[in-house]
Amino acid sequence: MAKRRTFLKSAGAAGAVGLSGLSGCIGQFGSNQAYGNGTVRFLMSPTEEQETMRAQYQPVEERLNNHIEDADAEVQFAADYSATLEALDSGTAEVAETGPFAAALGADTDKAEIALQRRAYGGWTYGSYLITTPDSDIGSVEDLEGKTIAFADALSASGSLYPLSLLADAGLSVPDSPGNDRGADFSASWSTHEQALESLLNGQADAAGVGAFIATNDENELLEEVEEIDSREGIPRAPILVAPDLSDDEKDQIVTAFTEAPDEMYYGDDGEQDTDDDLWFDGVRERGADTYQPVIDAANELGYGEEIFTDE
Repeated sequence: MAKRRTFLKSAGAAGAVGLSGLSGCIGQFGSNQAYGNGTVRFLMSPTEEQETMRAQYQPVEERLNNHIEDADAEVQFAADYSATLEALDSGTAEVAETGPFAAALGADTDKAEIALQRRAYGGWTYGSYLITTPDSDIGSVEDLEGKTIAFADALSASGSLYPLSLLADAGLSVPDSPGNDRGADFSASWSTHEQALESLLNGQADAAGVGAFIATNDENELLEEVEEIDSREGIPRAPILVAPDLSDDEKDQIVTAFTEAPDEMYYGDDGEQDTDDDLWFDGVRERGADTYQPVIDAANELGYGEEIFTDE
């Protein structure tokens, strides 16, 4: 299973679909035809280059097509986490993969339902890091006051929520809402995990908040180019969501498509294990919103809620 290393450079990359790109593509629920207009749309979150993710998720599309009755499956690339949740809520997508923070907010606001949890690198949880460079004079989280910090997507658990939680625990004021730095004791920017790391390494940021998968190597050791300031473990790994308006039978078909899938579904388009197009995860299990309650609690402690979707 390849480490996630090459992330999407821009949420607005060609082919990425936001709400406008999804509008009208899938019919309203409640029709006689399963899944509205007979299409099951699976949304991929913008965590890697679009071409890479399409190769990774090709067997997922095939699995959904072969398993789900009376519907054709299409895998699409979403613009960002927020667009993914809005698409599930509006009925323009039926199933999606996303991060824990976005999923927790989506479940807490009834925009989506958590159906599955993914396993990767031998476990169901992972970590978040605040990192700097080895030659930095930053030795503690408190030293980040007045500094510039690069974060991943504003709705990323490991690249935004938990790094902000570490900052708050150290007594620093954090932003009124992730995605802007109003009210913070530091300057901040949000992009992707890879871009946050790049901003740190090229000197544009004094520190970065990123997921363990971008801060560590294939042996799960911290990259030589960075130094840990603080970290948080035990974050529940990312879920797969379904649209809240699906019927129980439709949800069950999607769930069993994954839980009963052969190992080959995780091997990517080439069908070979341990190659570059493997999915980053290697298993799933049925789980609901309660699994992600710690993420919801972390957001509540920071005062982050549904307003994140509309805050500018």
